[in-house]
Amino acid sequence: MVTQRGIQQFILSIVVALFAAMAIGAHQGSSTPVRLLDLTGRQIDPFQAAEAKAVVFLFIRTDCPISNRYAPEVRRLDEKFAASGVTFYLVYPDPDESAETIRRHLQEYKYRLGALRDPQHSLVKLTGVRVTPEAAVFAPQRRMIYRGRIDDRYMAFGQARPTPTTHDLEQVLETIIAGKPITGKTTAAIGCFISDLR
Repeated sequence: MVTQRGIQQFILSIVVALFAAMAIGAHQGSSTPVRLLDLTGRQIDPFQAAEAKAVVFLFIRTDCPISNRYAPEVRRLDEKFAASGVTFYLVYPDPDESAETIRRHLQEYKYRLGALRDPQHSLVKLTGVRVTPEAAVFAPQRRMIYRGRIDDRYMAFGQARPTPTTHDLEQVLETIIAGKPITGKTTAAIGCFISDLR
């Protein structure tokens, strides 16, 4: 015999399942175009790199000291994984940073990665990133499989280890390249807060 409580629990389980599916769907396989700007002002959808095994978005600012200290590590990761089918982009979310300012920043820190501007925060909203530097890694079909820190060098703002003990982003990319299954993972990134749009 079906009780009223049983019906309520069944309905509740359906509602919970629907909300979980919606939360996953917000990051996985969504077909809503993401419009970012390259440094010429042209709109592009960075997910069109369909041949990539993974797309890594590294959110940074030209004036964030923590972002800038990670430049050698970001260059190392790009050199290590680009040949294995991983596409890296630097994403500048501050609408006040001009293309010229970003070009100078790329030159100063010897970046050879693709650089994109996200002045409307379309990718910030899609990924849920909150600080710079912070990484978001997508597998094919726009499935986000990682969001968070590059490594654990920073324990808190202004408090850093001499060397990191966990290389989170590198471990995720190694797992992808090895063809091993990976589940979504999030870590807390320490850095400069990304301000909401005015």
